[in-house]
Amino acid sequence: MIFTANQIAVLIKGQIEGNPESSANSFGRIEEAQQGQLAFLANPKYEEYLYSTKASVVIVSDKLELKQPVDSTLIRVADPYSAFASLLHYYQELKTQQLQGVEEPCFISSTAKKGENVFVGAFAYIGEASEIGNNVKIFPGVYIGNSVKIGENCLLHPGVKIYHDCIIGKNVTIHAGTVIGGDGFGFAPQADGSFKKVPQIGNVIIEDNVEIGSNATIDRATIGSTIIKAGAKLDNLIQIAHNVEVGINTVIAAQAGVSGSTKIGNNVMIGGQAGVVGHIQIADFSKINAQSGVSKSIKIPKSAVTGSPAFDYTSALRSQALTRNLPDMEKRITELENQIKLLLEEKLNAEHLH
Repeated sequence: MIFTANQIAVLIKGQIEGNPESSANSFGRIEEAQQGQLAFLANPKYEEYLYSTKASVVIVSDKLELKQPVDSTLIRVADPYSAFASLLHYYQELKTQQLQGVEEPCFISSTAKKGENVFVGAFAYIGEASEIGNNVKIFPGVYIGNSVKIGENCLLHPGVKIYHDCIIGKNVTIHAGTVIGGDGFGFAPQADGSFKKVPQIGNVIIEDNVEIGSNATIDRATIGSTIIKAGAKLDNLIQIAHNVEVGINTVIAAQAGVSGSTKIGNNVMIGGQAGVVGHIQIADFSKINAQSGVSKSIKIPKSAVTGSPAFDYTSALRSQALTRNLPDMEKRITELENQIKLLLEEKLNAEHLH
């Protein structure tokens, strides 16, 4: 697909500086882009490459003042990074829109309902009474169990597994290898020391505009629903346990884990490898630093915590600073003790002379 600078400017509402007929058919980083590619400049640290890049078209800030001539056609926008992201989104949509029809071999139950412009890749499975919305793209090897509902414009990458009765909203992207609706970790201890499995008869509900990375696992509820609310973004290798609720526009980085029945508020940010215990609440707009262990509820909105167990971020930084200064503090304390000892000895000597 080839786009002219003029067409690109219309899409991102930018102003052209240079040849409006310059064209691009792929994307490149500004420091290594070649002729026929589109690049962007958002970080001032990379401005030097603007004057040497071979990119045909470059998206830049409307506030950028050029220090020397530029060969590329420029498109000026208020936010180059967001504009470039929008273009990538358009490009991805164009590519996925071309996918239509059903590849063989695959299995689609006669009782399943399939909307318009749906793509089903080879070796996919769609179970009984499941409903697939318009423009859904199901890549090869995807498993969709019985009575699953998938809203329009969803994208299920290879190897995604969605167990029975789960509900996926609109505009949801789930990356390869992720499992939605596996059993929650429910086992009742017995008198003889063994564990008896507690059936997990709930489901998972994923609301609109959610994106879930590769090889994540979201367990079905024991009773009721595990819920990922609208706009949430989950990275790769994340574990969400049974009956958890993840709030609107909350983001969770890779390798984090959330234990059962915990309620995470809206617009929360959770760093990589953080762990959250079960049956607690995390207030809206909280920030949990990477590798933190959260063992009790965060009740105050906009809190920031770190450490294991996690505690107030500012206090933690002060503690870390004090820890680094401990050797120097020990030295000063020793010196003070020696000075006090000498003063006491001098005082005792003086009293003895009198």
